[in-house]
Amino acid sequence: MSQERTYTDDEVAAKIKDEGLDGWAVEDGWLRRKFNTDGWPTTLMLVNAVGFLCEAAWHHADLSVTWGKVWVKLKTHSAGGITDKDFALARKIEDLAVWRPEAGSPLEGTPNKFVKVKM
Repeated sequence: MSQERTYTDDEVAAKIKDEGLDGWAVEDGWLRRKFNTDGWPTTLMLVNAVGFLCEAAWHHADLSVTWGKVWVKLKTHSAGGITDKDFALARKIEDLAVWRPEAGSPLEGTPNKFVKVKM
């Protein structure tokens, strides 16, 4: 097992709040998030984007995918629990998945529902 610090469920819940990872939760020893999309093409784009981040970070999420949903699960297997790696990757995934152009940006943003965010 790795020497990385793992967090208890209560510590994970507190860290989720402290890190502003709305929508993420601890469940069955995993840091989890469900993303709703507007359909299959957006789901595939999100899966590929998450895959890119995971590969670049060399820390891989478990994904479940259906037509309009992507479930992301993070845990550091080598440490036997949730570590700082999982929170760092969750932050990158969250920032990417919910990013939209700011008002006044030269980028107009999609008129589609895209990845739906409830805050």
